[in-house]
Amino acid sequence: MRKLDRYIGNSVLLSILVVLAIILGLDLLFAYINELGDLEGGYGPVQALLYVLLTVPRRLHDLLPLAALVGCLVGLGTLASNSELTIMRAAGVSIARIIGSVMKPLLVLMVLGVLVGEYVTPYTENLAESRRAIAEGSNEAVKAKGLWHREGEDFIHINAVQPNGVLHGVTRYRFDDQRHLLEASFARRATVQDNDWLMEDVQTTRFADDGQSEVLTTFQDLWNIHLSRDLLRVVLLDPEVLPLKGIWQYQEYLSNQGLNNKPYWLAFWKKLFQPLATAALVFVAISFIFGPLRSVTMGQRLFTGVLVGFGFQIGQDLLGPSSLVFGFSPLIAVLLPIALLFVIGAYLLRRAG
Repeated sequence: MRKLDRYIGNSVLLSILVVLAIILGLDLLFAYINELGDLEGGYGPVQALLYVLLTVPRRLHDLLPLAALVGCLVGLGTLASNSELTIMRAAGVSIARIIGSVMKPLLVLMVLGVLVGEYVTPYTENLAESRRAIAEGSNEAVKAKGLWHREGEDFIHINAVQPNGVLHGVTRYRFDDQRHLLEASFARRATVQDNDWLMEDVQTTRFADDGQSEVLTTFQDLWNIHLSRDLLRVVLLDPEVLPLKGIWQYQEYLSNQGLNNKPYWLAFWKKLFQPLATAALVFVAISFIFGPLRSVTMGQRLFTGVLVGFGFQIGQDLLGPSSLVFGFSPLIAVLLPIALLFVIGAYLLRRAG
């Protein structure tokens, strides 16, 4: 029976890896074409290619659930087309045993996906975004592709953050309690220390109550900001590519600042339950092979897999923002589509049994 487990598992695993390679290649191609339309300053075709290549870990992590679904349909579908699944069932192999044989290699893929998402993706995304911003030119105040952060009455914009904590193009607007602008500062470069940022080449404009203003230029200046180097890496990236620890730390920071942290809760639950979502998609794929897709062509299986995968993604993309707008728990928005997949799969397997 171990040989049978390995045979089924290897067939499905190979199909998943082939599908993952194909859709990753297409995704990279379209991403590079899209980047060629955003060339600016020192950001040329070579830099765009390096940017796209640095996003490979993030794309692998995001595409794994769809690849697992389609790959499982292809692998098990091939066995079904060759009547091998029929022979296994006639020999007394249960559907539960076949599901277990499929899930074993998938578990390895899910663990690798979690490790990539937690430890590789945040670093490569940070490196990609910082290299791109620096290549485009980071010596201008408030570039469109930078990041915003609020701390108390200060609004801060950063053009680029390198993985080592060096900042480029930092703009700070300071307001009073009545939202009157007190001063605006711009520093070409900064380094993050414990509770201070050491700013370099700082130009500050101060606004008086009588409408007068004065401009001060200093070589170095210290800004007392409670955004540490670890939190700064979190601010730079979208919530979806952050590690779970980073998301947790930053949502607590936002809560302490009295700011909205629900988008980070949504990203936390979505990333935490991605392995479960992958398992649910594979479970549905198995139920399709033993149910409505038992005797259809490979093209129909591929079409069904892509349709289900995109349907699941659209469902999560709709429920997630809806939870932020209508106030229900982001946990429900993440778990509801997953639970629906398990219910559909169980229903189809019950009919097939």
